[in-house]
Amino acid sequence: MSKRIFVGSIAWGTTSDGLKNFFAAVGPVAKADVLTDKMTGRSRGFGFVEMESDADADAAIAKLNGADLDGRKLVVSEARPKAE
Repeated sequence: MSKRIFVGSIAWGTTSDGLKNFFAAVGPVAKADVLTDKMTGRSRGFGFVEMESDADADAAIAKLNGADLDGRKLVVSEARPKAE
C-alpha cells in the first residue's frame, strides 16, 4: 500500500468519483473517499486518496496542494496515522 493522502477543504458537492478523477491526472489512483456524516449523508469536507505508488503520492501532494477543485482550494498532505 502506498502513502495515504489527506485532502481537506473539499467542496460539499464533490464526490468520491470526482476526487478520484481529479487525482488520476497525476497518476493511477487505488482508492479515493470523501467522508460523509453518518446521520445526514452530507460531505464532511475532507477525504483520503491512495495512489498506486509512493512516487505518485508524493507528486500528487506537491502538485495538487492549493489546486482548485469545484471552486475550492484543496489542502493536500500526507495523512497522519490514526490516533489510538
